[in-house]
Amino acid sequence: MKDMTQQASTVSAKPKPRPRPQVMKLTDAAADRIRELAQRADSEIVGLRVGVKNGGCAGQSYTVEYAHDIRPTDEVVEDKGVKILVDPKAVLFLLGTEMDYKADKMQAQFVFKNPNEVSACGCGESVQLKPAEV
Repeated sequence: MKDMTQQASTVSAKPKPRPRPQVMKLTDAAADRIRELAQRADSEIVGLRVGVKNGGCAGQSYTVEYAHDIRPTDEVVEDKGVKILVDPKAVLFLLGTEMDYKADKMQAQFVFKNPNEVSACGCGESVQLKPAEV
């Protein structure tokens, strides 16, 4: 009788869910810039909210804005001591992306190295993205 009980509990045990992949990662330059922006913000922020919106020559563009709170649907990414909050509608488009920060004489901006990018427009303002294959 004992063997059947042990066998039944083994069969009904749920398999462990596989670990969720981190949606994005940051370079040191991006993390440093986010810390700097947090210190200079007019009000307290919890991090930056990153997303994707429709528009531009290629069809989509990245969005980056201050995040004053964490929404229940946000995908929270903590990397190098800072938080990025990913809009839930953008998660599949940003999976595997590395966020960097570049500054030169003409411009300073966050740059996204995204494996889901199909193409980009010539002006560099918009991209065409496909959902990640999971």
